[in-house]
Amino acid sequence: MKPVNFITGLLKLMFLAFLIGALAHVSPVIPFAVLVVLSCIVPVPNNAAYGIILETWAKYIIGRFFKDNQFLKNAYDDSDYVLQGRIVHVPQIGGKPAVTKNRSVFPATAVRRTDTEVLYSLDEYTTDPSHIPNIDSIHLSYSKQDSILGDHMSVLSELVADDMLIKWAANATVVYTTGGPTAVTVPAVTGQTGTRLGFHHSDLQKLMIKMNVDNIPKDGERYIMIDDNMFDYFYTSLSDTSAKDFSRFNDAAHGVIGRLHGFNIMTRSSVLQASAGGAIAALGAALGATDKLASFAWHKNSIAFAMGDKQLFQDTNNPLYYGDIYSVLVMGGGRVRRGDGKGVYAVLQG
Repeated sequence: MKPVNFITGLLKLMFLAFLIGALAHVSPVIPFAVLVVLSCIVPVPNNAAYGIILETWAKYIIGRFFKDNQFLKNAYDDSDYVLQGRIVHVPQIGGKPAVTKNRSVFPATAVRRTDTEVLYSLDEYTTDPSHIPNIDSIHLSYSKQDSILGDHMSVLSELVADDMLIKWAANATVVYTTGGPTAVTVPAVTGQTGTRLGFHHSDLQKLMIKMNVDNIPKDGERYIMIDDNMFDYFYTSLSDTSAKDFSRFNDAAHGVIGRLHGFNIMTRSSVLQASAGGAIAALGAALGATDKLASFAWHKNSIAFAMGDKQLFQDTNNPLYYGDIYSVLVMGGGRVRRGDGKGVYAVLQG
């Protein structure tokens, strides 16, 4: 408990004791009645007494996930199928009945529909614990607790989102950009060399046709996440008319910066990276000299995302650290919903 809260609580207890003592001179029954009433109206602290209410924090975790990485909302939500916070169990409807024209053979054969299920495990993501010294909690002019917990959620949601993109792209159909040659955009950081073909808006038009041929629904639920390092060439390739059409569909509240060729377009500082041969890089892999950046396109019903357990761990007034300790755990996972990978596309630099 912080000193201000302690003093306030002590004053309240002193006043209550004085009140009960005064009432006892009137009648010995009155103090008892006062205590009964107080027991009904004073809330009982939960397991997060003097700390953070864990149920409220769980809601905060969900809110920050989708605020920082809004594209996760544009996937089929498997969260309702999570069992025990860690396993996703999705029922799969069996094959549809066949249709016969002008049936002439009787009786018809009854066929039992065989339903199956999809099971996949959620991964566990945890942050390293943060220590907030008691002196910081007392003297800092801002809430260091709020600031640190915000940092935990920022890095956690970013890493989970990175991992989801890699999971989805692992089974994606690979297409390549065909724009003009452009210099690599991040050579100072990664030592990349050479040139890459730019992402021309006509490449997105070709992807639209490919999705049409793959019978992907044209219902306004097609999305593409363009790497910011690829977006400059893409936007520059638009004609004045196309740029105006693109900007008309800006929806910043949902992370959509425009719409073109049937795609809701979003951007991100980094999306995916792949080897020169087109293999999607693993989580945390450094960008190699000959690696390619990649963007990611999908239909909302072609990918799934699920969240399970969400926990804040806290140890307040720890006698060994002379302060508070916090860390966060989230269970999350995702998958491509079609075995053939249709409806999910990795757009690699040519």
